[in-house]
Amino acid sequence: MTPTLISAHAQQVLQAVQGIQACPGPVADVAIARSWRRCLDQHGLDPASRRAPDVVEQPRLQDHRAPLEHIIGVARWQMNSLHQQVGRDGHVVLLTDARGVAIDSVFNDAERAEFQRSGLWLGSVWREESEGTNGVGTCLVERRHVTIRRDEHFRGKHVGLTCSASPIFDAKGDLLAVLNLSSVREEQSLQQHFQAMALTNLSARLIESCFFLGDAPDRYLLRFHPQAGFVGLLGEGLLGFDDQARVCSVNQAALDLLGLSRGSVVGQSLTTLLDTPLERLLSQASAQPSVCWPLRWLDGRLFYGQLRAPLRSAPLVVPAMPKINDVRVCLEDPRLQRGFGRALRVLERDVPVLLQGETGTGKEAFAAALHRASSRSSQPFIAINCAAIPESLIESELFGYRGGSFTGARKDGMVGKLEQAHGGILFLDEIADMPLALQTRLLRGLEERQVMPLGGASPRPLDIRLVSATHQDLNAYVADGRFREDLFYRVGGFAVQLPPLRERSDKSSLLEWLLREEAKGITIRFEPGVKDRLLSHPWPGNVRQLRTCLRTLVALAWEGRITLEDVEELLPTAPAACVENPLNISERQTLLSLIEAEHWHIARVAERLGISRNTLYRKLRHHGIARPG
Repeated sequence: MTPTLISAHAQQVLQAVQGIQACPGPVADVAIARSWRRCLDQHGLDPASRRAPDVVEQPRLQDHRAPLEHIIGVARWQMNSLHQQVGRDGHVVLLTDARGVAIDSVFNDAERAEFQRSGLWLGSVWREESEGTNGVGTCLVERRHVTIRRDEHFRGKHVGLTCSASPIFDAKGDLLAVLNLSSVREEQSLQQHFQAMALTNLSARLIESCFFLGDAPDRYLLRFHPQAGFVGLLGEGLLGFDDQARVCSVNQAALDLLGLSRGSVVGQSLTTLLDTPLERLLSQASAQPSVCWPLRWLDGRLFYGQLRAPLRSAPLVVPAMPKINDVRVCLEDPRLQRGFGRALRVLERDVPVLLQGETGTGKEAFAAALHRASSRSSQPFIAINCAAIPESLIESELFGYRGGSFTGARKDGMVGKLEQAHGGILFLDEIADMPLALQTRLLRGLEERQVMPLGGASPRPLDIRLVSATHQDLNAYVADGRFREDLFYRVGGFAVQLPPLRERSDKSSLLEWLLREEAKGITIRFEPGVKDRLLSHPWPGNVRQLRTCLRTLVALAWEGRITLEDVEELLPTAPAACVENPLNISERQTLLSLIEAEHWHIARVAERLGISRNTLYRKLRHHGIARPG
């Protein structure tokens, strides 16, 4: 969009809102008229502004994604379907949270640059108060489907877009997310326009229904419609109630069918709505209902319904923060304590945990400690190092195989690690080194909760909690195409950064704890200066290096004494650090100057340098540049 056209659009907006010039186009729609006035009067926006949309950077984006992982999993397949139905090219499908932040997207990768120029990418913020009238932002305000075509946008920068957006509500009627379809093509035909509207709205309702069906499985779920053949289809009413027959949730289709408001239904006893006796209704409950039966409401209307019985299971008990000795790992560092407690809580809720940290920081020991402290401590803990298994064997190791599936296979086959972990916890170490083809299979297994052995005829159920670990920068791997973005968000539900040994505040306790483990009951004493020397060492190999060193020192100890001479032989004093490369110094100073001038706006700094944001982040990490707290 050229500056001249942006200015012309801005003038049209101002004249239309101020009533200087009649405008039968955009503001003929009352929703758009209301939005334009809000943009001027409440938000004080400039329709001629050419600034790019704000973008939420990692890890803040993960903070927006994490609470909605359940809806992202449900929505992803429908987003792909919508993208295919509208013809793919020139279209992008966004899922945003209730604050207008894009948390998932589907588009043709070849068009990535074009969509990014339009601000249509992960982390972009489309609230009306910052971007003016637009599909997502105006949908959030209006709480209904909206379509904003080209010059109906408030900001001239966005008039090249056509956006259809539909709200997604949860089972309680709260706005959960927005599904948005945007096109960067030239003006669409009327047929294409109505098709986009209908498909987006239909997709949002399907996501909403799928989410409702999966919500609160411990309650009864009544599905109903005036025609028996429509039960199980998109227009059916859904109503959830508890053991006391109190209505807990209801979808919009049910309210429309009954002609009632949400406030008059939720919280009421089902007996105040139904003429059919409650005992008869409950007698029809089934874990997997397939037959429709008649039920009559108090106003005399007849519907047909199915009643899903609650899933009865043992109550979920989230264990309290265990004592350090209970998990057999030293966690006296406050950061580790907090990370462990939070990781344990989310793992109990089936949120995947991703452990990050330098090599040797104890990621597997941390994962094993989570297992011992969890409600699955009596079930298997299966660990697999994705970097230690040849690429040709890792698929069979993970998924197993049926006997005779390939040359050299065991006659009786092999159960894979995924299936071995059924009911317990699977730990995937060095997940960044997993081959791309296998990443696709793993993602499918995690999403579908089933595993198909090589050569197998039917899938097997999969019930696991997942903990993954890597010392690599997975964001950079995703940017370089070496790690699938969708798998990254699937395994990275909650990330824990394990600090290197040199930064841990509990080094002294850890040293004593490891020494007791390696001494195996033998009394070992340090001679003067030994402990201080061990604590002052930088430990580039982290806990792994410290443990190996202590094991060697225990073996060398004469009459239970570890001498300073023994330590110096194992840990010679490191030479003084070399003078830093002048080029590195210059680059660091340049980065600091630019980033301060742009007030830490990463996208603008990357644009000025002509590099991607991921490359910029790598340079910042390399130079130890971090945003001040």
